[in-house]
Amino acid sequence: MIIVIDYDAGNTANVLRALKKIGVQAELSSDPTKILAADGLILPGVGAYPTAMAELTKRDLVPAIKEAVAKGIPLLGICLGMQVLTETGLEHQETQGLGFIPGVCREIKASKTLPVPHMGWNDLTVKQDSPLTDGLDGQSVYFVHSYFTDVPEEYIDVTADYGIEVPAMIHKENVYGAQFHPEKSGDLGLGILEKFIDICKANT
Repeated sequence: MIIVIDYDAGNTANVLRALKKIGVQAELSSDPTKILAADGLILPGVGAYPTAMAELTKRDLVPAIKEAVAKGIPLLGICLGMQVLTETGLEHQETQGLGFIPGVCREIKASKTLPVPHMGWNDLTVKQDSPLTDGLDGQSVYFVHSYFTDVPEEYIDVTADYGIEVPAMIHKENVYGAQFHPEKSGDLGLGILEKFIDICKANT
């Protein structure tokens, strides 16, 4: 079973719809028992880093997510869900993240030609291969975000150009992140979700 972690994240319905479209049985849940028994976890998210971490903490989900990852259960963070994989967020206030991937979530600086939020379709550049990156180089996906994950190069699989090299996909061991929205990125995005499901199946 794939568990989409429920913490009032905003884009859960679209993620569940996308998973259904590719024939995947998934459940929205905030039950730590189900999280720990999952074949794979998806942490979606739309909103602010401090609010997300406060809600995860309020629902006592942080220990369960950390235990699940330590057990080797694959985790995919989407948009804000990717950002909170880092150690620290600087949105509104300094906030401790889940700490799976070293780094800090920082604000994208707006310019006259590049407004913030970074919103819309943007091309991808694959920096290093991961189980999710096959066929992504030069392809376009849908972004909506105002912050980026400033993480060491070794964890950056894919970038997008928005005045800076925006990490579009990151990963460390069984933890993966997509800054863009696979569930809003057409067949290409569905393909990324299918690859993540393949990871989960291979892990069972």
